[in-house]
Amino acid sequence: MITGIKITKVEAHRDKDDDMTGLNVNIGIDNVTVKAGETTIEFNYAATYLEGVGELKMIGSITAREDTKLTSEIEARWKKEKKLPDLFAEITLNAINYACGTNGVFVVRPVNLSPPIVPPRIQLGPQGGAPAGKGGKHSDLM
Repeated sequence: MITGIKITKVEAHRDKDDDMTGLNVNIGIDNVTVKAGETTIEFNYAATYLEGVGELKMIGSITAREDTKLTSEIEARWKKEKKLPDLFAEITLNAINYACGTNGVFVVRPVNLSPPIVPPRIQLGPQGGAPAGKGGKHSDLM
């Protein structure tokens, strides 16, 4: 269960006055540490407005507390592959996307960029996407 999200750095800039034609959102996991049963995930978030119009960047961390088995799996998978277990990754990415998208509304306003609308829930799956209805519950995000 995610117990906290902290955004530690934000940056927004508008480089052109052109119309905004689209938005690419990229979320990266920079590091994962486990200490005393608590998992900390350091992340970066970037919303890039197409055609070089502007960009929103955020850096932060998420803390989570899971059962011992999942915590061990998270730690082992990160150390070996620099990846998170799929269901935990879905929950984590959606929490980051929601937190940065909603807070990003306030950050981009002074530079006259459109808010980074929070896209639909992210679901990981095999090539071609996950079947509908699979994944964590919405309550897992809180």
